[in-house]
Amino acid sequence: MCGIAGVYAYGSREPVDPGALGRMLDVIRHRGPDDSGMHIDRDLGIGSRRLSIIDIEGGHQPMSNEDGSVVVVSNGEIYNYRELAPLLRARGHVVQTASDTETIVHLYEDRGEGLVRDLRGMFGLAVWDARRERLLLARDRLGVKPLYYTDAGGRLVFGSEIKAILQHPAVGVGVSLEALGHFLALKYVPAPETMFDGIHALPPGHFLTCDRGGVRVEQYWDVSFARDGRDTIGEEEAAEQLEELLRDAVRSHLVSDVPFGAFLSGGIDSSTVVALMSQMLDHPVKTFAVGFDGSGSVVNELPYARLVADRWATEHHEVIIRPRDFVDLAEKVVWHLDQPVGDLASLPNYMVSELAARHVKMILSGEGGDELFAGYARYSFERLSPAFRAVPAPVRSLALAAAGRLPGLRRAKIALRALCEPDEVRRLTGWFPLFNRESLSELVTPRLRSIVDASPADAVFAAQLARTDAADVVSRMLYVDTKLWLPDDLLARGDKTSMAVSLEARVPLLDHHLVEFAAALPPRLKLRRATRKYLLRKVASKWLPEAVLTRKKQGFPTPIGIWFRHEARDFLRDHLSPDVIESRGLFDRAFVARLLDEHDRGFADHSALLYGLLNIELWHRLFVDSPVRALAEPAPAA
Repeated sequence: MCGIAGVYAYGSREPVDPGALGRMLDVIRHRGPDDSGMHIDRDLGIGSRRLSIIDIEGGHQPMSNEDGSVVVVSNGEIYNYRELAPLLRARGHVVQTASDTETIVHLYEDRGEGLVRDLRGMFGLAVWDARRERLLLARDRLGVKPLYYTDAGGRLVFGSEIKAILQHPAVGVGVSLEALGHFLALKYVPAPETMFDGIHALPPGHFLTCDRGGVRVEQYWDVSFARDGRDTIGEEEAAEQLEELLRDAVRSHLVSDVPFGAFLSGGIDSSTVVALMSQMLDHPVKTFAVGFDGSGSVVNELPYARLVADRWATEHHEVIIRPRDFVDLAEKVVWHLDQPVGDLASLPNYMVSELAARHVKMILSGEGGDELFAGYARYSFERLSPAFRAVPAPVRSLALAAAGRLPGLRRAKIALRALCEPDEVRRLTGWFPLFNRESLSELVTPRLRSIVDASPADAVFAAQLARTDAADVVSRMLYVDTKLWLPDDLLARGDKTSMAVSLEARVPLLDHHLVEFAAALPPRLKLRRATRKYLLRKVASKWLPEAVLTRKKQGFPTPIGIWFRHEARDFLRDHLSPDVIESRGLFDRAFVARLLDEHDRGFADHSALLYGLLNIELWHRLFVDSPVRALAEPAPAA
C-alpha cells in the first residue's frame, strides 16, 4: 500500500526535475510514511510513498526487473501474489522478494498491459517500459484505489491524489464548471472528470498507455449481468456458492505482515465480514465503530455494532463524534478528499479511521454489499415505477406540487419525483439528487444556468446505461451504482479518509469474483418482495443476531442537520454568508439565504444541500484561492 506519483514528458522530452517529483511525493506522505523512493530516466520520473503491509523489509519501491528495463510503483494490494509467484518462477523469472509488487514487474514482462487481467486486488499502478519508452497506468476493476492524471503541454503528470499533481509547476488550478454541475446534481463528480479543469480520474477497470505517440485510455473489464444459465439456479445452491465466495474473498484479504482489524457498523455487510474473520483467526478481531453525541432523535448504530462484537467476542473500540469535531475537522477532511464529496459520512469515516490507526495498520470494511445485492430502498421502489407512471400526468403533477408545499419529508419527495418520471435516465438520476432540477435552476447564477439546463448528470447516466447488458430495472440500477456511486462517492471517500491517517482499508465484498457472481444472480435472489439483500441475509443469518438482520438500514446517521441549527450554525453561516456567496459568483445569494432560514426554522431539513454548498466553499478556499495551501494538511479550526 502506498501513494504513487510521476511525470513523463513524452512530448516535450524535458528532463524530470527530481525536486518537483519530491514535492509531489511529500504532499501525499500520509499515504506512505514508512518509506519512499524515486526512479528517474531522463524525461520520466516515478515515485512512491510506502505504507508497509506485505514484505516489510523487501517491498521497497520502485521495483524493477533484473536489468532495470521495467520499473513499477503500485498503490494497493495484490491478493493472489502468492499464487502468481510460483507460476512466474516456472516461466523462468527470478522472483527475489515476497512482495506483491514484484509479481506486477514479471507479469508485465510476459503480458504487457494484459497483466491487469491476472491481478486479483485493489490497485493504482504505474509501469515504465524503458525499451519501448512507454508508461502504463492502470486502476483496479471496481475503483477501490484512485489514480488521477493530466496532460500538461506534452507532460503526463499523475498521482494517487490530485494534490500531488498540483505540485508540478506545469499544472495550473482551474475549476471545471461541468464537474461543478455534476456535483450539484449528484453530490459527487463522476469519473473521468474531476473538479479541476483538465485533471482526470482514470475510470475503474481501465488502463492508460503513454508513449511518444500520445496518450490512450482503454477499458479492460466490465461487470456483466448476463445470467449464464443462472436464471434457474435454486436458492440453496446459490446460498452455498455465495458462502464459499464470501469465505474465499475474506480469507484472501487477510494476507498481511502487520496487525489488522475491521470497521463494524452493525449493518449486515460489515457484520458478515467480522463474523467470517472471527471464524478464520485464532485471536479476537479488533473492531472499530462510530457513534454521535447530541444526536437527538437520530438513530445511533453503536448498539447494533456491540451486539455483533459481543457475539464474536471481538476487541471492540468506539469513537463518539461531537459537533465540535465537525467544526474542527471539516476543512481537513475536504483537503484529504481532494474535491467536494457531499457525503455526510465523510467525517465519521475519517474519525473511525483515526481510531483504528491507533491500533492497527490495515482494516477490512463491508463496503459494496448494497451495490451487489440491492440493499437500498430505491431498488425496491423502482419496481413500483410502472404503477406510478400509469397515473394520469395531471394527477402526478398535482401530487408533486402538493408535496413541494409540505415541510420536511426530503426523502419521500425524492422518491415521489423519481417514481413519477417516465424517462428511465431522468428517473435514475432522480434517485440521486443533491439539488433537483427545479432547485438547481434557482440556485445557480446565469453563467452556470446553461450547464445546469443541459442536465449533464443525465448524459453521464445515459452513457453508462448504453454500455450494460442488464435488462431488468433492478440490474440496470445496480450497474449504474457500481460504475458511478460506488467508486466516485463511497470508495473515494473510504480511500481518502483512511489513507489520511495512514490506514489501509480493504473491501472483500468487492473481490471481482464475488462481484461477477452477484451480478449474474437473478433479481429474485436479491429482492424478495420487501426484503432487500435477500440471499446475503439468508447466508448471514447463521452468524448474526436477529436484531442486526431485521434492523432498518441507516448508513452513517450523522446528526448534521441538528448541528447546523445549533453548535455548527455560526461556522456554516460564516462560510455561506451573502458576501461569500456573492464573491464566488456561482450561486444566487437570496436562494442560499432562504435555504439557511428554512433549515433554521425547521421548515425543511436542508442539511444535505447546505453540506454540499459548504464543501464547495471549503474546497475553493483550500485549492483555488490559495493553491500553495494544498501543500500541507490544514490545522483544526480555531
